[in-house]
Amino acid sequence: MLFSFSCNSRKKGKSDIEVLFTPDTLTAGYTYWWPESGPFIGECSTELSLVFRGVVTQLKEPTDEAGPLYTSQDGIIKLEQVYKIKDIGANKYTNQNYFKTDCFNGLDLKVGDAVLVSCYDYEGDYTIPGKKSILKISGDSDPIIKSIKKYIDKDQNPIKIRKDIKLWEKHFLDSALEKQIRCKQEMLKNN
Repeated sequence: MLFSFSCNSRKKGKSDIEVLFTPDTLTAGYTYWWPESGPFIGECSTELSLVFRGVVTQLKEPTDEAGPLYTSQDGIIKLEQVYKIKDIGANKYTNQNYFKTDCFNGLDLKVGDAVLVSCYDYEGDYTIPGKKSILKISGDSDPIIKSIKKYIDKDQNPIKIRKDIKLWEKHFLDSALEKQIRCKQEMLKNN
C-alpha cells in the first residue's frame, strides 16, 4: 500500500479561497448614503459579498465630480487574497486582480498601504458603503485578518469573534460588532 501525506494538512475554511487572478479590474460603486460601513452592518448582520486583502496601487486627487453629494477620490487596490465571494449574478467577481472605487477621500491612505476591504451588493453590483469598509492594516499577519476569516468561516456569526472586540476598536468598529453580537444573542434566545 502506498500512502501520501501532505505537509500542509491544515483544514481549509470558507475564507481560504484560492484565486488565479486575471489582469482585469472590478469597479465598485460607492453607496455614500448608507448610514453604516465596515464588515458589521445592518440590524443583525448584512451578508458580506466580497472581502479581500490588498495593496493600494493608485490614488488620484479628490474631485467634486460627484457634485454636492460627496468628494470623489478614485483609487485602485491590487488584490492579494480573497476571503469571501458571494455570487450576485451577472456582475459577479471573476478573479479580477484589481479593484477600483471612488471612496478614498478622507481615508489617510497612500500608495503601498495594505488594506482589508469589505464589500456588499446593491442592485446586482458590488458596492463600498463608506470609509470603514477599506481598513488600513499592517499586512497579511494583522490580527483582524484572522478575525475576519473566522467570522466568514462561522457564517458571519459575530458571537464567534466576540473575544476580538478590542482588535476592532482600533478601527472604531467595536460598537458595530457589539451590536451584531447582541442581536445574534437575542435571536438565539427567542428561538
